[in-house]
Amino acid sequence: MSRVDDIYGDLMDRMGKAVLALGKSFIKIRTGRATPALLDGLVADYYGVPTPLTQMASVITPDPHLLMIQPWDAQAMGEIEKAILKSELGLTPQNDGKVIRIIIPILTQERRKDLLKLIKKNAEEGRVAIRNIRRDANEMLKDLKKNKEISEDDLSKAETKVQKMTDDFIRQAEVIVVTKEKEIMEF
Repeated sequence: MSRVDDIYGDLMDRMGKAVLALGKSFIKIRTGRATPALLDGLVADYYGVPTPLTQMASVITPDPHLLMIQPWDAQAMGEIEKAILKSELGLTPQNDGKVIRIIIPILTQERRKDLLKLIKKNAEEGRVAIRNIRRDANEMLKDLKKNKEISEDDLSKAETKVQKMTDDFIRQAEVIVVTKEKEIMEF
C-alpha cells in the first residue's frame, strides 16, 4: 500500500469519526420525543463509584413523551434521580418507589428555534472539522511531492480525490443535520 493510500485511509477514518461525533452530539438535543439515548452519558453514584445510568437500570419508552427507568437495585433510585436533576437536560424525574418516570414536555416554538440555532452551530463545527482534516491530508500530499515521492500529476489527482471524499463526508453530515432539524420541527 502506498503512502498516498495511507493518507486516504487516515482521511476516511478521521472524517468518519467527525460525522459520527456530529450525530452523537445531536442525540443529546431533546426533541420533545422520549428516547433512552437522552440519558446516555449520565453517571450516578453507585456505592461510591460513578456508574453510567445505563449500567444501573433499564430505560424504556412506553410512549413518545415518557421515559421509564427501572433500577436493578432499589437502593440506587435516589442517586439516579439526583443524576437526572443535576444534568443539563432540564428534566424532572418522578419517583414512585419502583420506577422513575420522566415526562418529556412538548417543545415550545421559541425552544425549537433555540435548538435549531444549536444544531446549526454544531453542524458548522462538524464541517470545519472535516475541512481541517482535508487540509491536513493535502499538506501531507504536498510533503510527499516536496520529497519527490509523488509527481505533480499524482499530487493533482490525489488532491482531487481528497476533495471528492471531503464533499461526500460533508453531504453525510448534512443528511444528519436535515434529519435532526425535521425532528425538532415535528409537532
